Amino acid sequence: MNFAAIDFETATGSRNSACAVAIITVTDGQVSDEFYRLIQPPENYYWGQSIAMHGIRPADTVSAPTFAEIYPEVRERLQGQVVVAHNEQFDRSVLRRTMEHHGLDYRELTLADRWKCTCRLYRAKGFQPASLDACCARLNIPLDHHNALSDAQACAQLFLFYQTGAI
Repeated sequence: MNFAAIDFETATGSRNSACAVAIITVTDGQVSDEFYRLIQPPENYYWGQSIAMHGIRPADTVSAPTFAEIYPEVRERLQGQVVVAHNEQFDRSVLRRTMEHHGLDYRELTLADRWKCTCRLYRAKGFQPASLDACCARLNIPLDHHNALSDAQACAQLFLFYQTGAI
């Protein structure tokens, strides 16, 4: 059971405005790597509602690397992997649009057209609501919601529970 769980936070409503990323690598059913980076979004610009949601501010990312600068680390963790996200459509589009913004070729990652989505999987299991915080509360998984590292850790745990039939 090998996969990478990913979560992004964005600075604005634009999908190319990643301001944080976390990737949890699972190898043989065990967490083998945790990666978290703040990212300087385009022009280091934020919407107030985004700050209110995740707490990341322009002052936190003014000296942070751009996505292009951390891309080699991201590529190392994602290339050819099964990728899991709680809202895969959102996180997949953030990765694609952020890469596009920085002139990077998404195809280089050789990822599936659709990733595994724990929200969709848990909804199919009858979880209502199937939001990340609701799933974590129901299964007693610790969560600091909208912290990319905590969200990715929780997503990895949800996928492990699903894969092993623990739910």
